Amino acid sequence: MIVCDTSVWIDYFNGRSGAAADLLDELLGNELILMPDIILLELLQGFRTERDYRTAKALLAPLPKAAALTPDRAVWYSLYFRKLRQKGITIRKTNDIVIGGFCIDNRLPLLHNDRDFDLMASVLPLHLINPT
Repeated sequence: MIVCDTSVWIDYFNGRSGAAADLLDELLGNELILMPDIILLELLQGFRTERDYRTAKALLAPLPKAAALTPDRAVWYSLYFRKLRQKGITIRKTNDIVIGGFCIDNRLPLLHNDRDFDLMASVLPLHLINPT
């Protein structure tokens, strides 16, 4: 099972070819892709038309879902953020800390297209999928 970050899903739904989006296309139907709630929210809120929203929602419906944030996890993820800051790394979006922390805590590899995750993986035990 893997997690696919919003950055890759956006490329996929916009028809942008790239190593990560192409791998996601390959994995859909062949590999279990876990959909954390925060990624589902980020992704679905971005669709401009009702038609695109419904199409995406239908495609994502069969994927297993999981809650990424709880009060205990919020405290734990803040420690990840602080550890990164101590190393001089600032992650731009709190959601990325939640997604990265969720993957670390559940030992799930992450397919992404966002440099913040590369920075996280340089300090934290975040397993990234290299699609090339």
